[in-house]
Amino acid sequence: VQLQAFGGGLVQAGGSLRLSCAASLRPFSNYILGWFRQAPGKERDFVAAENWSGSSINYADSVKGRFAISRDNAKNTVYLQMNSLRPEDTAVYYCAAGPRWSIVKRDFDSWGQGTQVTVSS
Repeated sequence: VQLQAFGGGLVQAGGSLRLSCAASLRPFSNYILGWFRQAPGKERDFVAAENWSGSSINYADSVKGRFAISRDNAKNTVYLQMNSLRPEDTAVYYCAAGPRWSIVKRDFDSWGQGTQVTVSS
């Protein structure tokens, strides 16, 4: 199983970025997909998760109303649209997949390599 995240970069505060994660999961639709982030010197924290149909979506309080997770099962891809970015959103962002609904890091057993997002003030 492989997940590859991309789309990170440097953006000014208030700007937007869209992260993508392509997954070689079979079948892709069986997996819960999530995004986590890790700032320097901090734990890897939950950001967002979505089930296969989109009927269950959860966000960390810190990103509610600004970030949106979505998935395209036909393209085996999950996205994270990030708007109104803040300097505190600076982190390495990881996509992850798991077999059951969860927002807990240990329940996701497949991880991408991470993509850096830097928000300047």
